[in-house]
Amino acid sequence: MAKLESPNRALAEIKELIDAVRPLIYLKSAEDERVQQLLLESAKGLFAKPVPLYTWTVTEGLRGPDGDSVGKATIQPRAALDWIIECKHPALFNLRDFHDAIRDFSDVRRRLRDLCIACFDTGKFVFITSPVVFVPDELQRDIVFVDLPLPDFEELKAFIEREGQSLAASGVTVDPDPGTLTQLGRAVQGLTLNEARHALRRALAANPRLDSNSVPHLLEEKHLLVKKKTGVIEYVIDPGGLENVGGAPLLKKWLLERRKLFEMRDQLSHDIVPKGLLMMGISGCGKSLAVKAVAQCFQLPLYRIDMIEVFSGRHGNPEGTFVSACRTMEEMAPAVLWFDEIENGINAVVSDSNGASGRIFGFFLTWMQEKTRGLFVAATANRIDLLPAEMLRKGRFDELFFVDLPNEEERLEIYRIHLQKRGVDPGPLGIERLKQFTRGWTGAEIEQCVVSSLTTAKLENRELTGDDLLNQTAKIVPLSKTMKEQVEHIRSWALDRAIRTAPRTHGAQ
Repeated sequence: MAKLESPNRALAEIKELIDAVRPLIYLKSAEDERVQQLLLESAKGLFAKPVPLYTWTVTEGLRGPDGDSVGKATIQPRAALDWIIECKHPALFNLRDFHDAIRDFSDVRRRLRDLCIACFDTGKFVFITSPVVFVPDELQRDIVFVDLPLPDFEELKAFIEREGQSLAASGVTVDPDPGTLTQLGRAVQGLTLNEARHALRRALAANPRLDSNSVPHLLEEKHLLVKKKTGVIEYVIDPGGLENVGGAPLLKKWLLERRKLFEMRDQLSHDIVPKGLLMMGISGCGKSLAVKAVAQCFQLPLYRIDMIEVFSGRHGNPEGTFVSACRTMEEMAPAVLWFDEIENGINAVVSDSNGASGRIFGFFLTWMQEKTRGLFVAATANRIDLLPAEMLRKGRFDELFFVDLPNEEERLEIYRIHLQKRGVDPGPLGIERLKQFTRGWTGAEIEQCVVSSLTTAKLENRELTGDDLLNQTAKIVPLSKTMKEQVEHIRSWALDRAIRTAPRTHGAQ
């Protein structure tokens, strides 16, 4: 066999099967054009001399490399197989949507078994390509099944270059800078080539030059397609950075250290590359905000899997929906994947009696250890004590963090963040005096205090004052009082079981 030039993942897999002399291969894929291109490249590059590629469809029969029919009779599936067996020279054959013929005709199934024997070691390889899988029992041992993965990064970069060249006559140009091409390839990662083409057309409608300015348009199209495809994956727009998180110095230090390792993931062993973190804490203390900051810190897009949608049944079988969503996210790596309030989904899994949801839990545990190294998983939980022990053992997540009630300095920092976010200078407001009136408050309660105070000032058509903030503290009853027993239980559980995001101080309440 000839050495393959610039191999990508899909071509490498096809090469392995051809090297193993497997004459009958079932490729599951809905990408007709891409499969044809891959097989054409294989026919040209995987043999000592290029071999022809024949393509069969139920509407046109078997056609040669030049597009001419080899005979009208080959429209019949059985006749096409007879022609392949009688063919005297090495070749590749692409039988599109041949699953219908396999299902409907017993003589076709028998002839495929004959073909495996007749074509062995002759240089002839038959590919059944279809988005539908149908392999009957009698062919299980003869057919090699391949679920064709989505285009990898190298394949997408080559595709973008080809698209730029094909549209050059229309005035389209592609920034030749390798860094820009990398940006464009990453932006469409996780899409089929046809979907990537639509995304490129969307970007070109705004600007006839493909460069770094095209990335937002590509991402917007990608996020719409992913949401439509899965129904349970949500792209989080403008997640915000670490500067929006008040306090949590230990968490910030941990993230900045792991960012370096994540950027070096291709040079490190799998067990050293950061896999993810599990963050527990009292509701309203900033777990979700911290997860959003992870994406900005790692400079990655953030996606959220909605577990309620997964178990709703609106998108098909929950087990298949969840597995498909996780696999889709792997194809879109590098990215940060967020499971919000994961205990709710896991409790639904554990309490399910039919076994299907239990299999979801089992898949999730295995997947967490074996997923691609470019996907960082961030999960949040309010009641981590409700999670099974299997979820918490080392190896699933890199670290378990506990977000406690903010201490005095953290509360003031949260006040400053929310005031500055709304265009208010906190300096003249004297917020230091709020310390003693906000003991036991969460970050969400501090934000609501700021919002309510600003609302009062706007209604009276005046500027916000420190007294507005002070007066508002008397109207808010914190969660640490209304749910005192539950809050104390969570804090007690996490005392020696989790790493705190900030050092423990006496001013926490």
